[in-house]
Amino acid sequence: MLAVAGCLSLAALGAQELASAVPAGGQPAPLRGAEDASIFTRRNARTIAQEIPAPRGQITDREGEPLAQSRIAYQLALQFEQFEREDRDLILAWAKKRLEAAEALVEGLHLPTDDEVFSHYRHRRWLPLYLSSHLDEEEHGRLVTQLPRGLILQPVYERYYPEKTLAAHIIGYTGSVGPLETGPINQNEPMFEEIEGRSGFEKFYDNELTGRPGTKRLIFDENGNKLLEEQTRRPRPGGTVVSTLNLRWQKQAEKVLEQKARRGAMVVIDAVTGEVLAMASKPSFDLNDWIPGISQEALDELQEDDGRPLFARAFQGAYPPASSFKPIVALAALNDDTITRNSTVYCPAFIQYGNHKLWNWSRSEYGDLSVVSAIKWSNNPWFAQVGNRVGSGTFLGLARRLGFGSTSGLPLIGEEDGLVPSRDWVLKNYKRPITEGDAANWSIGQGAVLATPLQVAQAMAGIANGGALPKLHLVMQVQDPYGRVIRTAQPERRHWLGVDPEAVDIVREGMHEVVSGGTGRSAGLGWTEVCGKTGTGQWGPPSKEQGVAWFAGFLPYDQPRLAFACLYEGRPHQKVSGSRNACPMVPAFFNPLREEIEEMIAPAPKALVIEEIEEGVDPEEAAEPEGVLRAIPVDPLDPAAEIEDEEIPRALEVLPEDINPNP
Repeated sequence: MLAVAGCLSLAALGAQELASAVPAGGQPAPLRGAEDASIFTRRNARTIAQEIPAPRGQITDREGEPLAQSRIAYQLALQFEQFEREDRDLILAWAKKRLEAAEALVEGLHLPTDDEVFSHYRHRRWLPLYLSSHLDEEEHGRLVTQLPRGLILQPVYERYYPEKTLAAHIIGYTGSVGPLETGPINQNEPMFEEIEGRSGFEKFYDNELTGRPGTKRLIFDENGNKLLEEQTRRPRPGGTVVSTLNLRWQKQAEKVLEQKARRGAMVVIDAVTGEVLAMASKPSFDLNDWIPGISQEALDELQEDDGRPLFARAFQGAYPPASSFKPIVALAALNDDTITRNSTVYCPAFIQYGNHKLWNWSRSEYGDLSVVSAIKWSNNPWFAQVGNRVGSGTFLGLARRLGFGSTSGLPLIGEEDGLVPSRDWVLKNYKRPITEGDAANWSIGQGAVLATPLQVAQAMAGIANGGALPKLHLVMQVQDPYGRVIRTAQPERRHWLGVDPEAVDIVREGMHEVVSGGTGRSAGLGWTEVCGKTGTGQWGPPSKEQGVAWFAGFLPYDQPRLAFACLYEGRPHQKVSGSRNACPMVPAFFNPLREEIEEMIAPAPKALVIEEIEEGVDPEEAAEPEGVLRAIPVDPLDPAAEIEDEEIPRALEVLPEDINPNP
């Protein structure tokens, strides 16, 4: 409705009335009507047809809250009068006087050269010569009573992003299709510069957001008097793109990143429908800086910023998933019958491959561990041994079915594929076959395995779902200008996981133990049970010693509904851990949203069952007791000291020749 209202406002404003022509040294020419005709040639008379660029459609959150809109702005312009003769000096003197007045009123004008002024008069004097960038309503109110004759404020449409930096990498921005013509007037030229999508949704849905231009007709007599101005077709706004994002959740995610991470990302997904409810990257940038066009100085500042604000860490950042990858290895091993719930693996303080030692993060021996305990304590030797037993091809194949190594299919510009290594990839890059050290390294989410926070959250949605990987959605609906739905998203399956439901239950149990008493205790919520996995990885060039911390998982434990991934990108030489840096993001995000999340995850009410009452039984005695039976209270968490997450293991990408290849 806002876009339609904007269209009506501009139509009501219309084009600014041009000043009556005053011949040099004489009286204003007599006005003529459009019905006046002449058999003689009128060299300066004109009939002009122009296009009125349509207001661009809206982008909204799932509840209709605007994320991108069109609104009215103004441009200061020079509007020529008609002179008896084309005297360059006279025309320039007239124009310079008004340009000086314009400079005194508005800063940062784009002042034309003398040649540009004279050329515009010769070819285009019936149309305004724009001098300024976009001016808002406040500036319009200040200027409208101060403009001298020959200066006008021309209404135009502009893009506007009310939430500024919010979801900037997803929404994207627009840019000018091209500058206005400067030569002789052609029919159906646009009144003002048209825009097109350059990034994000603005680019991906450019056709749907672009409206149909209107048309107007202008008639001038030989003295420059405007005889007619009529709108022959009104502009029609573009359609509306309704995203799956929840504005409140998105704001909360970005607030958490602002408070908890200098650089990082957070993704929250509905594990049942596949809808992305929040996806934030930090740092971000203000989309309004691109309106109507970003300066080269401002663009250089963004591009040279060490924080890379234009880089969408949530879906463009490829990081080692670290120990958040371990549940996938465990699930593959259980599904393949390599291990069972009760089988144990002896876990020393380290496992040696050639000359390299793969230490457990605690640097201590754990003895015999089952799969649930191995997940709970994130034991590196356990996963290294089990990863080699099940084979890298098996657990990497499951990782691919969970969405690793490929883009999500969402309408995102520049989404990163990530990397799941293969036999051919290793042969091409290392000139050797896959080794036991490779499989060990990959089984703990290090080495060549790379993933985006979006991919990690997607994998958690798959584990939460159990049977299938849901197809992700970032757009709920696309509507036409009249509000009719022309495209909608429905829950779909992307991949069958092909895993045993009992194996999924065991992995979920281990991930629940991570939060209830393992390395992810600081991610716990007092009002629902969280399942998750911490992770700490080495990222970037070794010279920077840069770490990345993860916490990824889902909730609630019994009937998972929301999957998520939190990423903390460490500074060079900063020691990070998933439990210390990423886990606290979970309660910081979910606790303020508790009421609506509890409503969302509540089990569906059971249908009312009507039973016949036996004869002789008092109906009041047969009635159910008042009140609602509630779940048995869960004991509070052990208040012992916080357990630190695993340290970053040494990379094992290239190993000595004496290590046996892993087939």
